[in-house]
Amino acid sequence: MSLTFQVVSANAETWARVGMLRTPHGEVPTPAFMPVGTQATVKTMAPRELEEIGASIVLANTYHLYLRPGAEVVAKLGGLHRFMGWPRTILTDSGGFQVFSLSYRRKLSDEGVIFKSHVDGSEHFLTPEKAIMVQEQLGADIIMALDECTPPDCDEGYAREAMERTHRWAQRSKAAHVRADQALFGISQGGMYPALRRESAKALAELDFPGYGIGGLSVGEPKAVTWEMLEATISQLPADKPRYMMGVGSPEDLFEGVARGVDMFDCVLPTRIARNGALLTRYGRLNIRNAKNTLADGPIEDSCQCYTCRNFSLAYLRHLFKSGEILGLRLATIHNLYFLIELMRQIRTAILEKRFTGFKDDYLSQYEPVDERVRLENKRCWLEFWGRERG
Repeated sequence: MSLTFQVVSANAETWARVGMLRTPHGEVPTPAFMPVGTQATVKTMAPRELEEIGASIVLANTYHLYLRPGAEVVAKLGGLHRFMGWPRTILTDSGGFQVFSLSYRRKLSDEGVIFKSHVDGSEHFLTPEKAIMVQEQLGADIIMALDECTPPDCDEGYAREAMERTHRWAQRSKAAHVRADQALFGISQGGMYPALRRESAKALAELDFPGYGIGGLSVGEPKAVTWEMLEATISQLPADKPRYMMGVGSPEDLFEGVARGVDMFDCVLPTRIARNGALLTRYGRLNIRNAKNTLADGPIEDSCQCYTCRNFSLAYLRHLFKSGEILGLRLATIHNLYFLIELMRQIRTAILEKRFTGFKDDYLSQYEPVDERVRLENKRCWLEFWGRERG
C-alpha cells in the first residue's frame, strides 16, 4: 500500500490526536503543517532549508504545474521529487480551488470545467480523469480528487448541487486512479450547511479513500461558522484515516483545527505575509517596517531557534525590507515557516503528554489574532484578485 496511517495518541477532552503518516518518501508526524510549494518551490526556500526547519511534507499545485512547465515535462525529468529536489513526501491538490476561483473565465458542467489560463489566456478542459492523469504524471505521494469549491454565501440549493457533483467526481477520480504508489484522497464539501457537511463526509467515507480532504472552508466565512462546519464534517469521517483541512494555517486556526481532529494543514499565509514584512510571533504578527524596529538589536523572538533569530536582529531585517533586499524576504520566510512547524511539534508533544487543552488555552490567551473584519476583507480581496486579475 502506498500510504499507512496510525493514531499514536488521542486527547481525552477534545478530538486532538497524534498520528504517523507513512508514504514511499518517508514519515510525516501528525498533526502537521505543509509548506506550500505552488510551482514546485516554496518561495525563496531551498529544499535543504526546508528539511533543516523540520518540514517532512510539502504541497505543490497541480493547476500551476499543469500550465507550466507541463506535467509531461515533469514526468520526463523523473517526476516531481527529482524535478524540485525534494526527497520527502509531496502532496498535490487537484487544481479545483484555483480553477473555481477563476469565476470570470470558466464554464462548469457535470463532465468537467472549461477554463482559461491566467498565464496566456489559452483554453483548457479539466475533468476528474484529467486531474488524476496530471497528478499521476507529476508523481506526488498523495493526490486529490477534483471537487467543486463553493463560495461561502451560496444558497443551500447550489451548495447541494456542487456537493453532489463533487461526489460523482470523486467516484470518477477513484475509477481513473491507477498508480499503486500514490494515495488518492477524496474531498468533502457542503458549503456552510451542517446537514450537507455531514452528508458529504458520510458519502465520501463510504467510498473508502485512504484519506480525506475537507474543502470549501476558510474561504471568507466567520470563524465560528468554520468550526461548526468542521465539527459536522469530522463527525462522519473514519477515525482511522488522515483528515486534511485545506487552506488553513494561522496559529489560532491550527489549534482549533487540531482540537477538532484535523491531522494535516496547508496554507500560503506564512510565506505570503513574510514577503509583505509580517512576522509570526508568540503574541501575534509583527510588522518589520515599523519605525520602532530601527534600533531593535534583538531577534524576532528570544526563544526562537530558527536561523533568522539565531543570527540577525530586527533592526537588520527592517533595513533589508526598507532597502528592497531579497535576503529580507528569505529570512522572514525561514522564520515564519519554522514558527508554524515548531508550533505543530509543540502541539504534538502537548497531546502526547496529555496537556493539550491547557497548552491551547494558555497560548491563545496571550496570542492576538488579526481582527476578524480585517481578515474577512483581506480574504475577499485575495479571492477577487484570483478571480478577476489572475483570471
